[in-house]
Amino acid sequence: MAFKRKKTAAKVATPVPQTGQGPSSLWHMLENYRPLGAEQSKLYYALREAVPLIDAAVYKLVRLVGGFRVCCADETVQLLLDSFTARVPVGGNQTGLEAFLSSYFEQLLTCGTAVAEILPGETGGVASLYNAPLENIALRRAANGLDVVVCKNEGPKPVPVPHPEWILLSVLNPEPGKLEGNSLLKGLPFVSSILLKIYQSIGQNWERAGNLRFAVTYKPQNDALDRAYAKDRALQVAKEWGEAMQTGGAVKDFVAVGDVQIKVIGADNQVLDSNIPVRQMLEQIVAKTGLPPFMLGLSWSSTERMSLQQADILTSELEAFRRILTPVILKICESHLRLLGYTARLDVDWEDITLQDRVELSRAALFEAQTKKLEAEL
Repeated sequence: MAFKRKKTAAKVATPVPQTGQGPSSLWHMLENYRPLGAEQSKLYYALREAVPLIDAAVYKLVRLVGGFRVCCADETVQLLLDSFTARVPVGGNQTGLEAFLSSYFEQLLTCGTAVAEILPGETGGVASLYNAPLENIALRRAANGLDVVVCKNEGPKPVPVPHPEWILLSVLNPEPGKLEGNSLLKGLPFVSSILLKIYQSIGQNWERAGNLRFAVTYKPQNDALDRAYAKDRALQVAKEWGEAMQTGGAVKDFVAVGDVQIKVIGADNQVLDSNIPVRQMLEQIVAKTGLPPFMLGLSWSSTERMSLQQADILTSELEAFRRILTPVILKICESHLRLLGYTARLDVDWEDITLQDRVELSRAALFEAQTKKLEAEL
């Protein structure tokens, strides 16, 4: 019986975008690398350190995204998933998939791009997860003009990672044709610089006017003898005044002879009101974060109806963030199961964002049930 050679399936070529960027010069391969740890990322971290409101907003968003559970119909697989998500080592100093996702999401909000790595175990399963610092990573467009190649900064030229299948990459609001995403803090450096100038001027004014300084003036009389000894008397007045002020809180009288006037420097000057400009800058920052002002400790006037609308807008913002993070969770858990020999289907079940959402959903379900009951009766 003659055996026929099995025909190999034709390899499907990856489609190439017609509007993609082509090679523009001989140095295209070097110019195409996009280092992620640029000065812009350092600026955003410095901005969080300089303006506590921005730092609080980032951490608030990380916590408000909420917890999750990876679900599977197979009970045996579900036990493996629960154990893995609760005990997987993260970065050598944390444990649990939620700890990994918090660090991953914080990097995504701050820099616009988040990179992590799955470390497979020698005996099967995922051994640990690693949040990569962006200064070690560079991105490059693949030869097909569509895919992204993750590279490691080594030497003068970045080198593609040997196992890209274990790399996790997420971008936030990327521009068309760009490899990296945009930070949530984009546009805030200018506004924050004005805010910091106002705060710095307030500190300088309090340093000048808060710690009282005195102007002691001695006016000589028309007497020739008085004018001749004016310098000596001024030095004597300055010495006595200095001793009176350096008594460490004890009361000491100051006695001077002649026409001596004492005034407080800066007491008559009115400091500019900073409430309006500071609020204008804070409004820009709060609008960029998408959080209601009361969640950041700002007691601005707000009605109950406005608070409900702000909560609805915040819910939609958090749902958008969850859509970015869900593929990352699924890839980690599916990789863990594949290494153990399981091919079950997984789903991510996110917790409700707030208790208020549960109340509103329950109320809507009640109204819908009452409507159906009335329609059935009629």
